[in-house]
Amino acid sequence: MEEILHMNGGVGETSYATNSLLQRTVISMVKPILEESILELYGTLLPECLNVADLGCSTGPNTLLVISEILESIEAASQKSNLKLPLFQVFLNDLPGNDFNTVFRSLPGFCKKLEEERGSKLEPCFIAGVPGSFYGRLFHNKSLHFVHSSYALMWLSEPPKALVIKPEALNKGNICIAKTSTPAVFKAYYEQFNRDFSMFLKSRGEEVVPGGRMMLTTMGNLRSDDPLTIWEFVGLKLNDMVLEGLIEEKSLDSFNLSYYAPTAEEVKKVIEDEGSFTLERLETFMVDWDTYISKADCSLDTEERAAILATDMRAVGEPILSSQFGESIMDDLFMRFKRDVFGYMEAHECKFINLVISLTRKT
Repeated sequence: MEEILHMNGGVGETSYATNSLLQRTVISMVKPILEESILELYGTLLPECLNVADLGCSTGPNTLLVISEILESIEAASQKSNLKLPLFQVFLNDLPGNDFNTVFRSLPGFCKKLEEERGSKLEPCFIAGVPGSFYGRLFHNKSLHFVHSSYALMWLSEPPKALVIKPEALNKGNICIAKTSTPAVFKAYYEQFNRDFSMFLKSRGEEVVPGGRMMLTTMGNLRSDDPLTIWEFVGLKLNDMVLEGLIEEKSLDSFNLSYYAPTAEEVKKVIEDEGSFTLERLETFMVDWDTYISKADCSLDTEERAAILATDMRAVGEPILSSQFGESIMDDLFMRFKRDVFGYMEAHECKFINLVISLTRKT
């Protein structure tokens, strides 16, 4: 998974950098909670150099948007508290397959823009890349003051092993938890999420200073027994291609995404059971599958919005899907997605469900 789980790199037509408007919209929507978390951090910690980590930073302009908003929030908090700005050390983390080069190439222009906008008010900001899985240790003990992660924690360290060790595929015809999945599939995915999120919290518990903060945003679900995910629709399109002989049935049946969107209750239970952090805030908010597109340009018709939604999903899913089904079917798959997605949306209540989690490291 560490080799194939990454977004489309570069800045081309199907790249994540060019097609990540949803993620950018969500980052902006949760900015007030980010500002609140930074302000509360200032109430307890006053480091000379503030160490910040963005886990699952991905690539493209959203990575720099996160850095900018964190720095802006810190500046606002320091002014409100009448305190001197600290130095900033920002660590950008993702798996080794992430396109860090695109991020690094954009840093000189980003730093220049910061200087022009904030001038002498801004203390030096040092930025470094840290490749590796956040389901394990990344930093030395008590070295971080603030940890941020957006749209990364729904990706598990691996698909549940229980789905592939049986003689017959447990999640036949699906690529993730779907409405036709059996209770055994739900159980396997939940147990994998429980293990992974517990390890994430344990690792950060050793790396974050007492009183340090974390703010996590992830895809979620309202009910664990009634999944609603756009990946289920991608699986339906793959099934159509199986029926037409374009994909082998065994190839689909043996494939399971390392993806789990938890409920708020499931998240809360793992946090309480693991014990390193105090849960300060846990909120759920929803947006329609195409709302973020309509808000960006209300003049777009249905076909144009469907095309954008299909390209956005391709930017996220193509590397992992092509590793299983081959690159040759990607154009056809996402053309089918574009053609059918609005019909599916009319028949179902299709929303992206988001969880925002604010945590404090226990002293």
